Amino acid sequence: MKLVMTLLVRDEEDILGANMEFHIAQGVDFFIVTDNLSVDGTREIAQAYVRQGIAAYLFEPGDDYSQHRWVTRMARMAAQEHGADWVINCDADEFWMGTPRAGAVKEYLRRVDSGVDCVEVARSNFVPTESASAEPPDGSFAGRMLFRERQSTNTDGGPLPPKVCHRGFHDIEIEQGNHRVLRAGSALPAAQGALQILHYPIRSYVQFENKIKKGGAAYARNTELNPSCGSTWRNLYGIWQAGGLPERYEELVVTPRQAQERLLSGDLIYDDTVLNALRERA
Repeated sequence: MKLVMTLLVRDEEDILGANMEFHIAQGVDFFIVTDNLSVDGTREIAQAYVRQGIAAYLFEPGDDYSQHRWVTRMARMAAQEHGADWVINCDADEFWMGTPRAGAVKEYLRRVDSGVDCVEVARSNFVPTESASAEPPDGSFAGRMLFRERQSTNTDGGPLPPKVCHRGFHDIEIEQGNHRVLRAGSALPAAQGALQILHYPIRSYVQFENKIKKGGAAYARNTELNPSCGSTWRNLYGIWQAGGLPERYEELVVTPRQAQERLLSGDLIYDDTVLNALRERA
């Protein structure tokens, strides 16, 4: 069985290498990385894996966040050019993992019933802990972010939608957001998977602001998508335009006292899975 992961990235130098190393340990055989206008070290990180023979690198110059088109292109490449049996369409801040009972991701997918073409996986957010006014954080995100929510929501307070992975198909279509996949215009039914996604969407104020101002502007330029698509980014972009993003970020930060209270209540869970996995890969 061959497992291929696609990654659509923009300015992800703080997390991309960790993401790829983590997923190699979970059984990913090959990566297809689309770099959408990164201006940091993202390209160099991806190219290091290309030189190892385990990744392909694409540069996407569009600036309208046509994610569904760009990820569909990669997912079809995975099947057509790289012989993928299963494909995971991933963001750089998402870490797919198996459970002790299910085993690593590849081993779990190897055992999925032949009648199942798509598996749905829930996400759990790790919370930011540094104030926007603090100095730029030192060290890896995985060493700084050790608390995740038991029940996660998006920044608008709505349910955090799951993601899906799928078998390799030459004609697959990926919807915006990677939440659903289609063939011939019909959505593939998704079975509940015994996997989980550890999610690090907000790692510092600098990273958060960069993501919102670029991603929100890209969504605003997109004339094809319904305006309701990407609503959380669009809403945060409006807040950034009004100068209120630092205050909104502070509302999302969990202080040490809040962390202790939420750990005691069970609302937060201490989780060093990614940190330990990366130490083993070092």
